[in-house]
Amino acid sequence: MGRSRIMSDAKPIWIRDPLAILADGAGRGIVVKDGRIVELVPAGGVPATTDVAVFDAGEHVVLPGLINTHHHFYQTLTRALPAAMDRELFPWLQALYPVWARMTPDALELGVTVAMSELLLSGCTTTTDHHYVFPAGLEESVDIEVGVAKRLGMRVLLTRGSMNLSQRDGGLPPDSVVQDEDTILADSARVVAKHHQRGADAMVQIALAPCSPFSVTTSLMRATADLAHKLDVRLHTHLAETEDENKFCQQMYGCRPLDYLEQCGWLNARTWLAHGIFFNPDEMKRLGKAGTTVSHCACSNQLLASGCCPVCEMEEAGVGIGIGVDGSASNDGSNLMQEVRAAFLLQRARYGVTKVSHKDALRWATKGSAACVGRPELGEIAVGKAADLALFRLDELRFSGHGDPLAALVLCGAHRADRVMVAGQWAVIDGAIPGLDVADLIRRHGSAARAMQAG
Repeated sequence: MGRSRIMSDAKPIWIRDPLAILADGAGRGIVVKDGRIVELVPAGGVPATTDVAVFDAGEHVVLPGLINTHHHFYQTLTRALPAAMDRELFPWLQALYPVWARMTPDALELGVTVAMSELLLSGCTTTTDHHYVFPAGLEESVDIEVGVAKRLGMRVLLTRGSMNLSQRDGGLPPDSVVQDEDTILADSARVVAKHHQRGADAMVQIALAPCSPFSVTTSLMRATADLAHKLDVRLHTHLAETEDENKFCQQMYGCRPLDYLEQCGWLNARTWLAHGIFFNPDEMKRLGKAGTTVSHCACSNQLLASGCCPVCEMEEAGVGIGIGVDGSASNDGSNLMQEVRAAFLLQRARYGVTKVSHKDALRWATKGSAACVGRPELGEIAVGKAADLALFRLDELRFSGHGDPLAALVLCGAHRADRVMVAGQWAVIDGAIPGLDVADLIRRHGSAARAMQAG
């Protein structure tokens, strides 16, 4: 499994005559060369680029590659776990932490492979991950994730997460999954130095991500912000996900979560936040002014009954919105195209038919998500942008009778891409990842999950 990087002398590819494409002025498709979109071919036109290879897209709807802005890959090992079902966030976490503490490096690699494969097959070309569980033996978790991303050919922004506030300190996680501040900061610097790539062609980037206000100390929050500034990398954490979190911050710190975040040096354009359900109007304006963005995780918020992210109010306040599938233990899936539909339906129910369209949901998962990860070269089909694309067929029963092909992807529930291109290279062909033995992966992943859950 794996793929070679694109060669500079490779022929340009004309993705010709798509059934539909999420771009203006590209009725006859686009031309891709050296990992970039070099030309939009208008209706009735032909490429100015010469000597092109042709991919006939007459049966495909072409989207910018979808971008996942919040996930916990390892949680594919604990999907639909009985002990955690029908619980709100805090007791849900308390049921899961002891199981996650039994994770091994091999189990993590399998969990990551399942999560990233599922994402790729759903049309996702760039994904983040928030890995914050580091029991003994899993000190190189981020390195394991980098290896899987390179094998699959997926673009990633992996976060070096952290927890250092355990139950004995008044936090939620048990002692077995937390680390001390010095260890966390040293390893944060290590993984950035080892793996973080810069520039518009970067395939692997690193961000720093203390888990949440109720699982890390104020000292670590501030030190992480300082380190991120020094190393020029992004910051990520969960915030304003539940009312319990508001109560915790009021009791522990004497303020609301966003005030606490600002006191710790996090309220800036380097930061993107997961969930953002319980911000008030003043806080939304502060977020917009600071350039801090939010990852909307519709399925997870519904499953845990946490609430509904006020997406339209936040956008009106200038807050950029992306889409995240969140962890497979609170979504029980890693399908970003399905998450687009879930976000559309949830926000349509909240705001009505005139405020939210299918194109809004697609925008959140592309340009909006690109803003969250700080990658303006992603999330859009335009000249000079990265050749990260998701191509869907509409030949399944679910699409029969459709009118608008782009709308059909969202309204009829597309869930599997036929082709996915990352940096100009095909990472999914005919609905499959080349070289990936899915049946074997399911067998080994299922065995690892059962071993963890059995204790």
